[in-house]
Amino acid sequence: MGSDLFDKRKELWARAFAIAKPYEAYIADSPVAHQQRWQESRSRVSLSPAQSKLLASFRRKLNVLVLSGSWCGDCARQCPMLAAIAEASPTIDLRFIDNQQDPELRDELRVHGAARVPAAVFLSEDMFEVARGVDRPLSVYRRKAQTELGAACDTGLVAAPADEAAAELQEWLDIFERAHLLLRVSPFLRNRHGD
Repeated sequence: MGSDLFDKRKELWARAFAIAKPYEAYIADSPVAHQQRWQESRSRVSLSPAQSKLLASFRRKLNVLVLSGSWCGDCARQCPMLAAIAEASPTIDLRFIDNQQDPELRDELRVHGAARVPAAVFLSEDMFEVARGVDRPLSVYRRKAQTELGAACDTGLVAAPADEAAAELQEWLDIFERAHLLLRVSPFLRNRHGD
């Protein structure tokens, strides 16, 4: 491995990833009411043929660690999207960990000082951080600004309209693609894999 490659959090990522659970196991450990919300959300997620084709073309191992809370409305909406993305690519290993399970991980992933979920860390096969997707995609913040900078307040518990959900899914897919491309063109990994 190149002597200049370093991630001081590599052990944190590896430790948390080892105890994190695949999507179905994570959901199964949640209260039944939460399971139902996540299952309902998952039933509404559908990748386009172009999105599925893109994900099927991924060649690099991509570990994705998601700090989550089964109680969280944003997680119930977004994490099923992450699961659909991961299911479409044999190279993505997606795992979930509850935000109360590892305080060090929770603190490392704070945004604006707060422990927000979902927080996804995209990791290489060597457990080096490649990217993060934290809290909410831009489309969600745009919607929240429209609804919350006035008298209304969005709780995150109501399903977004289909066009907004599609935009949110695409934003997550863009993060996955960017992380994969970073790994795909990495000289170190190209040398390792001979491609």
